[in-house]
Amino acid sequence: MKISLLAALALMLVLEGVLPFLAPSVWRETFRKMTEMTDGQLRFVGLTSMLGGLLLLYLMN
Repeated sequence: MKISLLAALALMLVLEGVLPFLAPSVWRETFRKMTEMTDGQLRFVGLTSMLGGLLLLYLMN
C-alpha cells in the first residue's frame, strides 16, 4: 500500500509539472485567473477534481 501511494504521489507531481515545463506562460495566466476566483469557485474546482479522481479510481477497480 505504501508503494502504491508513493507511486501515485510521484505521478501526480510529474503530471502537475508538465504544463509549467511545456508552456510556462499558459500556466502563469491560468494561475493568475485562479487567484481571482472566489472561495466558492475554488471549492467547486477542488470538489470536481476530487470527484473525478474518485470516479477514475472506481472505474479502475
